[in-house]
Amino acid sequence: MNAFSFLISTVFDLYLMVVVLRIWLQLARADFYNPFSQFIVKATHPIVGPLRRVLPSFGSFDTASFVLAITVVVLKFVILSLMAGAAINVPTLLLVSLVSVIKEAGVLLFWMLILRAILSWVSQGSNPIEMVMGQLTEPLLAPIRRILPAMGGLDLSLLVMMIILNFVNILLAQYIPFWASV
Repeated sequence: MNAFSFLISTVFDLYLMVVVLRIWLQLARADFYNPFSQFIVKATHPIVGPLRRVLPSFGSFDTASFVLAITVVVLKFVILSLMAGAAINVPTLLLVSLVSVIKEAGVLLFWMLILRAILSWVSQGSNPIEMVMGQLTEPLLAPIRRILPAMGGLDLSLLVMMIILNFVNILLAQYIPFWASV
């Protein structure tokens, strides 16, 4: 990978992460007055705002943000394909883009769980980012806590969720040929 490909991939992946966080914030009904949430909203609103006039939300699912996430990945792959001189197959590109958005959400969840675990050891109080991470991950961890209560003061729900995420990632890599490469 040359330097320009790395730079383009990094910029698009970082913005994709912000867009996926916006979708996730709305699904989890997180506090939008939190400074971290405000950053996410302000970073995506110039594009999501006009898209919302055309694409309505379905319940708490933000269709405009999802279309933006797919578009970000499509643009990334188109630019990288043009730089490499490769042909562009539109149906494959759309499928790979959808898989890439789903995979980015899983990777984001994984790192958020890691950060939440580390912050639980060293945090002296609650900060805005820690509060949002709790609001985003708690709906996924609460069912695990009901099945597996804290043992000796240790909350193993984070570990169980990370094992589940890795299992799903490995399982999908076996059955979807390009899952591991996106």
